[in-house]
Amino acid sequence: MQIDFLPQGALCAGMTIIVTGAAGFVGFHVTQALLARGERVIGVDVVNDYYDPRLKEARLAQIKSDRFTFHRLNIADREGMFKALAQESDVTGIIHLAAQAGVRYSLQNPYAYIEANVMGHVVMLELARQYKNLKHFVYASSSSVYGGNTKMPFAIEDNVDHPVSLYAATKRTDELISHTYAHLYRLPQTGLRFFTVYGPWGRPDMAYFSFTKNIIEGKTIQLFNNGVMQRDFTYIDDIVAGILGVLDHPPVDPGLGVGVPARVYNLGNCNSEPLGRFVEVLEAAIGKKAIIEYAPMQAGDVPATYADIEASRRDFGFEPRVGIEEGLPRFVAWYRQHYN
Repeated sequence: MQIDFLPQGALCAGMTIIVTGAAGFVGFHVTQALLARGERVIGVDVVNDYYDPRLKEARLAQIKSDRFTFHRLNIADREGMFKALAQESDVTGIIHLAAQAGVRYSLQNPYAYIEANVMGHVVMLELARQYKNLKHFVYASSSSVYGGNTKMPFAIEDNVDHPVSLYAATKRTDELISHTYAHLYRLPQTGLRFFTVYGPWGRPDMAYFSFTKNIIEGKTIQLFNNGVMQRDFTYIDDIVAGILGVLDHPPVDPGLGVGVPARVYNLGNCNSEPLGRFVEVLEAAIGKKAIIEYAPMQAGDVPATYADIEASRRDFGFEPRVGIEEGLPRFVAWYRQHYN
């Protein structure tokens, strides 16, 4: 299917972009990239304690620019968000990355996912409607929406109506709500299904981070599903390049009754790595063997992920460049430097 976009450069340097989750892993890197190319960035993050907030504060401390403004806010706080941001008259783009992440934590605290991922998403869409100059609303979805699909690789045309975790269900809900807002208010939107993002300044709740910590400290690492797992590990620089590429290519509104200015894409490495191979590369980067304990599959988890990125390549030139052989040593080097 042919997809129409505004020409590249329709969102050019010097514009004002809101980035939610600016103290988070992906949001921090996106903010740095936007500032590097001359944008003004309004960052929003509640800096909660889902994982060590000191890491989030350390990320924020790295952002040194007079074109960066930060608001410590919960995106689900309608009154606070509108009071702080509704008067911004020159916002041309929104990159909505804030969310309650993690599959397993959703079994312990389901309310956090509904508040942040559903209510927070609606608040951001309502806020977006206030901006007369807004060209594009880009938001984070997740590869988790593919649920227990067994057809590989996962393609954007696949059925995603059978999520296996609450986290996945909230992300699929976001996609449907965004489609509705795009239809009702002609608000150009793109959802991005991220595949296992890793790299420097990453999230401590992710396997690559905890594996690195435990291997260095001589502690056991757990491989779930008895180690029979595969993941499409995607390096942070590739994800950031994809997000900015999408931001610069808003879908054209085809007109009421013709279509909807809403699209969804995969951002992955297009290479599903066996978990055992991943551990081997990590061991080589650290210079130490892992102590491995095999464990059953966890509730809400899936055995494999694998991104079909053909549409992303075709429509905005997305091309991942960093494999785990290069990306994991970069992460280990950062980890050792940051944690001495």
